[in-house]
Amino acid sequence: MQFQVSEELIDKIKYLIEEKKDEEILLHLEEVHHADIAEILTELDVEEATYIVKLLNSEQTAEALMELEEDRRERILECLSPKEIANELNEMDTDDAADIISELSLELQQDVISEITDEQHADDIVELLRYDENSAGGLMAKELVKVSENWSVTGCMAEMRKQAENVTRVHSIYVVDDKNKLKGRLSLKDLLTASSDANISDIYIPNVDYVNVHTEGEEVARIMQKYDLEAIPVVDEMNRLVGRITIDDIVDFIKEEAEKDYQMAAGISEDVEADDSIWRLTRARLPWLILGLFGGLGAVYVMKGFEEALANYVELFFFTPLIAAMAGNVGVQSSAIIVQGLANDNLRGSLFNRLLKEIGLTLINGLALGILVILFGLITGQPPIVSFTIALALVTVIIIAALIGTFVPIILDKQGIDPAIATGPFITTSNDIFGIFIFFYLAKTILGF
Repeated sequence: MQFQVSEELIDKIKYLIEEKKDEEILLHLEEVHHADIAEILTELDVEEATYIVKLLNSEQTAEALMELEEDRRERILECLSPKEIANELNEMDTDDAADIISELSLELQQDVISEITDEQHADDIVELLRYDENSAGGLMAKELVKVSENWSVTGCMAEMRKQAENVTRVHSIYVVDDKNKLKGRLSLKDLLTASSDANISDIYIPNVDYVNVHTEGEEVARIMQKYDLEAIPVVDEMNRLVGRITIDDIVDFIKEEAEKDYQMAAGISEDVEADDSIWRLTRARLPWLILGLFGGLGAVYVMKGFEEALANYVELFFFTPLIAAMAGNVGVQSSAIIVQGLANDNLRGSLFNRLLKEIGLTLINGLALGILVILFGLITGQPPIVSFTIALALVTVIIIAALIGTFVPIILDKQGIDPAIATGPFITTSNDIFGIFIFFYLAKTILGF
């Protein structure tokens, strides 16, 4: 039976906190999953959530804290002492603990680390903090099971039992040499079926996928997706085994990156949440809105240069939003496909061939849309020459917008700039201006004013 976090339960918890009935709170939350505890902490105010975190044992709340939104977690941690934070970190895997530590001020980081009772755990956390958070080193956890190639099967089993106590899930068993250099992996089946006096060097599998500590997170995600891995070992510059990355960490990383790309595509320049301050939200949105404003002013300036066209053919004015909208839509469609291909590393072939393909695709779409525009003109009694002009402009604008949407993300990617920026206001605004200019320029050429 699934546990339900209902409004009645939240109200009950709030009442028990107010009445300081700790035993009843513990009774209600004794067997509750950490994800449900996180949901409860989200529904309570900060003071009440902090009360719960202090009341429950760290084994219950450590994982719950990792499930919370970053802002909510920071506000709760601000209400805890360094020792109380350290108690939570003692129950976390090193990668999660490092994530928590990195959110604290430098002064508080030192105070918290000094309060961690397990010195090895503290050393591992400090080591992880040295790496970029979006690199394999920043994503990895130090907890893993490794065996020496020189051990016997009997000795290996005894050592594995000791190591497994500190590992939440044993995805793989890694084999190293005397210098801790990664040699391969060990199949649990082979270990169980091998003779007790056999050596690990005789039964381990030398082929193992691994990444370096400085490998970018996107590349780690691509490798794990390609080879369907639940975990991947991480080595340093000397090929020494230093940690592992599990699938749940990569899923969280992909989710965060997708959220950033989605916000960037929507014209939000910073990673923000709905509950952030007005100033931070304004700072994240305003730059792209200013770009859009200048783009709109540019479009107005273009239209002003064709006042004669608007005076002689008023119909053109009413089709201006259509041309701008189609240019923006097609540009975003093309760039979105390219950005997705770049993210998944599945773009193949030369840029020239891809542009030719995009021209062919948009030519078909443009002709279909152009025919619909001409039919609309016939139905509404619009002069055929005007309908033809609008249709031709629409086809031309769509092709150019598709080329821009294809070309710009690739160029940005080659320059080391996140191509997701090309699916947002940048593409829409530029295509609006180009689209309106092409529309009126063709109208001037064909209609002869």
